Amino acid sequence: MFKDKTIAIERQRVENGGLIVFLVLITIALGLVVTSFLGALLWATLAAILFQPLFQRLLARWPGRRNRAALVALLIITVAVIIPALIVGSMIIDQAAGVYGQFRAGKINVASYFEQVHDALPQRLQQMLDSSGFGSFERAQAQISEAVSNSASMLAGRAFSIGANAAAFLLAFGVGLYVTFFLLRDGERLGPAVMRALPLERDVAQRLTDKFVAVARATIKGSVVVALVQGALGAITFWIVGLPAALLWGVLMAIAALLPAIGPAIIWGPVAIYLFATGAIWQACVVIVSGVVVIGLVDNILRPILVGRDTGIPDWLVLVTTLGGIELVGLSGIVVGPIVGALFLTGWSVLTEKRLGADAAGTP
Repeated sequence: MFKDKTIAIERQRVENGGLIVFLVLITIALGLVVTSFLGALLWATLAAILFQPLFQRLLARWPGRRNRAALVALLIITVAVIIPALIVGSMIIDQAAGVYGQFRAGKINVASYFEQVHDALPQRLQQMLDSSGFGSFERAQAQISEAVSNSASMLAGRAFSIGANAAAFLLAFGVGLYVTFFLLRDGERLGPAVMRALPLERDVAQRLTDKFVAVARATIKGSVVVALVQGALGAITFWIVGLPAALLWGVLMAIAALLPAIGPAIIWGPVAIYLFATGAIWQACVVIVSGVVVIGLVDNILRPILVGRDTGIPDWLVLVTTLGGIELVGLSGIVVGPIVGALFLTGWSVLTEKRLGADAAGTP
């Protein structure tokens, strides 16, 4: 009797282990199968999370008509977000291609701009720059020119690759919209089902899920939206002062605004210095006033309104995970990086609490 029970337990362990191995292998296989659409699936999930309140409002207006509510929500997302983003993206690609063409034709000479700024500096600062440990003025000039040229070439190359892979982009775009519809419609059932399937305690799975949703919403609403507003204000400022490719510079400012401790000042600051050095005084003053008063205050005003609560992620971790995420998965890393960092902190926090609880329970 005892021997039969032991054999049954061992068989159950083997079967459970086999099931786990099967699940791991089939999950990896599924990831490889849909790897071309991972970005589309990620943004579809984020869109469904972000616009779930909109879907709920529409569903309250049409009770029981989930298909209609999801379809109208998807139409609103397309008209209000996707179409403007595609229009702005095409304009950015055109400007990037134009700047790259000017670099190739020699119409934009970064070295001469750098030399103008250098010559406009006081003599003492010129001597300090020339004799600094960073090398001679000519060497710094050449390095900056090469860095800007390489950046322009890379940006143009990305733009051309998007155009060359238009069919793949449209396919992924269609898949993303299709999945967003079903996630909006069935999200209330899918979320709890996924949480129940996780091999974790219920409260732990709930905490991780809540953290994922909170950081995803905070990153998109509190970081991406604020960065887009700052980039738009920067583009308008650069257009007012007559800077060429103002929209492209605004996009660079929006990207810089996503990074804590860096911010949009890394873009408008050098522009203001250049304008001062070249005698464009009022233009430089406009850039500085806009950067400090308008663009600088946007973060302090909009972020508390859009986010509403602290996500509990240190700024240094947001910076590192955002940069690492962009390096690893491209644009999606803006959201993926902070989410991974938040789940990392939450997971270790749960483990620490459990160990402390176990130690307290074992203390006589």
